[in-house]
Amino acid sequence: MDETSAEPMLILASKSKARRAMLEAAGVVVDCLSPNVDEDALKAGLKAEGVTARNLADALAEAKAVRLSRRLGPALVVGADQLLALEDGTMLDKPESREDAKAHLRLLSGKKHKLFSAAVIAAHGSPVWRHIDIATLSVRPLSDAFIDQYVDAEWENIRHCVGCYEIEGRGAQLFSDIKGSQFTIMGLPLLHLLDYLRVRGIMPS
Repeated sequence: MDETSAEPMLILASKSKARRAMLEAAGVVVDCLSPNVDEDALKAGLKAEGVTARNLADALAEAKAVRLSRRLGPALVVGADQLLALEDGTMLDKPESREDAKAHLRLLSGKKHKLFSAAVIAAHGSPVWRHIDIATLSVRPLSDAFIDQYVDAEWENIRHCVGCYEIEGRGAQLFSDIKGSQFTIMGLPLLHLLDYLRVRGIMPS
């Protein structure tokens, strides 16, 4: 399938506007469908088993891709997930409220954390490719006044963001150092995914 085809190269097992925007900006023709996976229940069960953040992100991405792929046969379906872990292994989920976001930022303040962004591609109901990318982010010490002002200004943008920031926006103010791809921080190991599409001959090499 060539790059100019109107047919989707990929089906994204998500309604994520950010991930769709990343793919489309990179020239990938993509369609989005809900995988109908109970992420909260799956995540809770895996956490109870002591699964690490890295493996949990991978498992959630695979569940989304495989579930939708079973309905779509040969189509390439990509599932993606991102998790945040503190240096002691504690995982943070998306904030449930403004106060929850402020509490998360106080936990992150002055410390390093890792983002694990996983993507799995499935076809005929089975995984055919996967990659997990890691970014390490150092949050500068944040004053309570800054946190209050930041969350009040950014709440509508960060309410669905693990870590309570959009790195491409005002969230850049939170950090003293970042190691890793901006695509990974935004929720998708995009460069590795594009490389796989080139290997498959779906995109030009």
